[in-house]
Amino acid sequence: MIALVDGNNFYVSCERAFDPRLERCPVGVLSNNDGCIIARSTELKALGVALGAPRHLLPPAIRRQTKLLSSNYALYGDMSQRVNQVLARFSPRVEFYSIDESFVHFDGFDPAGLVVTGQQLREAVRRETGIPVCVGLAPTRVLAKLANHTAKEFPGLEGMCRLEADSAITRRLLEGLPVTRLWGVASRAGERLAALGIHNAWQLREANPKRVRRACSVIMERILWELRGHPAVELENMSEPRRQILVSRSFGRQIETPGEIKEALRQHVARAGEKLRAQGSLARAVLVFLHTNRFELGRPAYRNHVVVPLARPGADSRDLLEAASRGLDAIFLDGLRYQKCGVGLLDLIDASNQQLGLLEAPLGDSERLRRQRLMTAVDRLNREMGRGTVSLGLPRADSAWQLRCEHRSPRYTTRWEELPRAKA
Repeated sequence: MIALVDGNNFYVSCERAFDPRLERCPVGVLSNNDGCIIARSTELKALGVALGAPRHLLPPAIRRQTKLLSSNYALYGDMSQRVNQVLARFSPRVEFYSIDESFVHFDGFDPAGLVVTGQQLREAVRRETGIPVCVGLAPTRVLAKLANHTAKEFPGLEGMCRLEADSAITRRLLEGLPVTRLWGVASRAGERLAALGIHNAWQLREANPKRVRRACSVIMERILWELRGHPAVELENMSEPRRQILVSRSFGRQIETPGEIKEALRQHVARAGEKLRAQGSLARAVLVFLHTNRFELGRPAYRNHVVVPLARPGADSRDLLEAASRGLDAIFLDGLRYQKCGVGLLDLIDASNQQLGLLEAPLGDSERLRRQRLMTAVDRLNREMGRGTVSLGLPRADSAWQLRCEHRSPRYTTRWEELPRAKA
């Protein structure tokens, strides 16, 4: 059996763990630069505020009763680690899936006692971290996702749901579940399944596996077997490499000079390069875009982008930055007040299966290995010692592109100087 443990309203719960005043209050967590709402408490959802709603468009009546906080990723990441440390006491095999979700394997455990174990796990996580979680228990990962969703939907289950592959309850749930709401089934795959007459999860489970594989993919066939209770999906099957990588951010204030824009560009390229190397890909081209504020009245509006091909597919941040800088020079205009810039890495290919085009310049093996070792060392230093330990240039502390987080809570668990103070 596998349990999916999922934090309830995870970002909001992390905030509430250190500030009890937020309990029973509508709470929203804002995106980078405090632009829009990316996480909501149950109370805020009940007010009809949608995920992604721009902060400045919230009705005044809702603004007055809502607590809006800047995102505090240092706190959320550390709390996620603490939750997983608790989970590791209940099973030797815990798979981290996302910042608020982990799979816990119970192979070899007595099946009769797993519901009790799941409840003990919930209580331990809540007691030791303050984070409420729901537990979905099932024979496969796909059914465990469904069980977790069911535990959240029905409060009477008290946060714990166990599903068996062939039970009547599982059948009713699958019959009422649109196939595109299944884990791993995207809308485009849903269209292909609809062409086969498959609209809900039960119809997918009962379909011919070979027919589904021919029409969709081997992953869809594995999802079908998982719905029948046969483990067939590994986590890496559900996370396909991205076809392009985009990093952008609005500036905290508008910028007129190219110097600060280039600073922002360096940070965006460094971050995009890390993501590119982490998934084992190479980029063939770099996209750069630049915007003014289109809502500013009386000022000229300007939006432009350019794609700069690389001499050869690469993942070296220095090459990516050189291409991005040329792109910025091509689209930058004097006399404008810029609001946002960004970088995209395009036409990604697998680094282990690289094929050069006729016009692409080859790179010698020794030089290629030297570059790989350098980038690997940079990524390791930044991963182990903190982001920005090794960077492309030195950013200024008051740069306009730095994150605007005027409503961020203290980083209670990772900064000594931000620990709560008690007065006796």
